Amino acid sequence: MSSPGADRAALARRREGGLILLALPALLLIGVLFAWPVLRLLSLSVQGGTLEHFEKAALDGLYVSVLLDSLRIAGLVTVICLLLAYPVALWLSRAGRLGVALGIFALLLPFWTSVLVRTYAWLVLLGRNGVINRSLRDWGLIETPLPLLHNEAGVLIGMVHVLLPYMVFPIYAALLRVDPDLARAAEGLGAPAWRSFLRVTFPLSLPGVSAGCALVFVLSLGFFITPALLGGGQVIMIANLIEQQVRELLDWPFAAALSAVLLLVTLAVYALIGRLTRGGALAAR
Repeated sequence: MSSPGADRAALARRREGGLILLALPALLLIGVLFAWPVLRLLSLSVQGGTLEHFEKAALDGLYVSVLLDSLRIAGLVTVICLLLAYPVALWLSRAGRLGVALGIFALLLPFWTSVLVRTYAWLVLLGRNGVINRSLRDWGLIETPLPLLHNEAGVLIGMVHVLLPYMVFPIYAALLRVDPDLARAAEGLGAPAWRSFLRVTFPLSLPGVSAGCALVFVLSLGFFITPALLGGGQVIMIANLIEQQVRELLDWPFAAALSAVLLLVTLAVYALIGRLTRGGALAAR
């Protein structure tokens, strides 16, 4: 006669096995569509049994500088999105039904338009004779057009516009799970509103901040259309460099090595963001 503990363990094993069987088709699909291309890419990067392509990507100053510039731009986009998204998410978490509906509608509206179309719209807005410069000149705020296009400023504006919703929604979801009574209790005990926010609300929203930062940073590193158009060839990110190696130089092994380096850097930064935010949450507690 088996014990109740053994019966529960057997039931848990059967349930786990059933869940694995249910997930098997999705796992096979992920393996075919995602894992196999990555493995194929890695095999191309070591074609010939040497690591010369990785050495070129890691030691050549040109490619290292492009990678560092890509990391810097992705970091700037992430910080700007965080600074803009947190107040929006905080307002949405405390707004009424109408405010939430209008706010989410405004955030989702750009998704109904192609990234390519939105980027061309920024070309019209940011040009020397674009809407923004003409308006500023008409208002007497500037005398000469501002350099907003074909430089890093234009790339940052376009990327932040595209990626801002990816930062807002994770933070908004995390703030919804924060019990508002906790902040009210802190204020009732004498803490000012800003201290209550810093010691209660913000630490509890760090999982959303971590998810949003990781998502925006990873997407920023792989951006291609926006830097290509708004940068005008003056701002080259790692995705543009990989495309150049494939389309113009037909150097697939080196492009594969650059892609592998980008993948490793992305995974390392993702792990670092998670560690920092978890550490920040524990320190706040």
